[in-house]
Amino acid sequence: MRKRVSDIAAEAEKTDNDRQFVTALHRGLEILKAFRPADKAGLGNSELAERTGLPNSTVSRLTFTLLKSGYLVYDDGTGRYRMGLPVLSLGYACLAGMQVRETAQVYMQKLADECGDGVLVALGGRDDMAMTYIAAARSEGVISLQLNVGSRISLARSAMGRAYIAGTSEAERNEIIDRIRDRYEGEKLDEALRGIEDAQDQIATKGFYANIGEWQRDVHAVSVPYRSPQADTPMLSFNLGGYAFSLPKDRLENELGPKLVELSRMVSRTGY
Repeated sequence: MRKRVSDIAAEAEKTDNDRQFVTALHRGLEILKAFRPADKAGLGNSELAERTGLPNSTVSRLTFTLLKSGYLVYDDGTGRYRMGLPVLSLGYACLAGMQVRETAQVYMQKLADECGDGVLVALGGRDDMAMTYIAAARSEGVISLQLNVGSRISLARSAMGRAYIAGTSEAERNEIIDRIRDRYEGEKLDEALRGIEDAQDQIATKGFYANIGEWQRDVHAVSVPYRSPQADTPMLSFNLGGYAFSLPKDRLENELGPKLVELSRMVSRTGY
């Protein structure tokens, strides 16, 4: 999806208001963030321009620089770029610094095993207008959601994203909602805002949010916001999801939602 004009304007405003903001560095990082796990064949300059909203000439200079630095590799046969190994080292350095991830993994796997039927339990944090998985545990099963560490899902429409929005500070929530209003319109905007309000209501009354087919029609999920006792750990969300045939609404709300709340509490009690 092409970056919104409002997002580019916001970047320009940052530059104008903060003399220490390095626009070239920011744009280079935007190039790297444009890549997704599904882009196995790589991306060309035109596709990167489409996703970032940057001019083709700017993208060309940035990809050349990233190529020379090793952060991108180039396929002469296809004319496309893929991420280089240095990017992987940055990702692992990030994960290694989040102790909550290793602590939560044990509890997540235990819950996934108890649930069965191809259930996926995940922990994720905000990445711009998406949620990125930083930990994942799945139960045995022939069919399960094909999401793993590094997968990105919608902040506005997913259970994990809406739980995050419900649990974060009022200032961040308002900023997110303003950006949602810029990105969506009509029925999609109304649906997103209703879903966020519903998530706030459910979490206030039950401690968890159940999303029944709103992210994907055949996927049901329940999610819980998580704020670590560690001040340097960002706001996160726990999520439990799977295909609708194995996770009916009654089971989510009466059994699995409360279990996910308890998982969150157990992780918090460890101090992470």
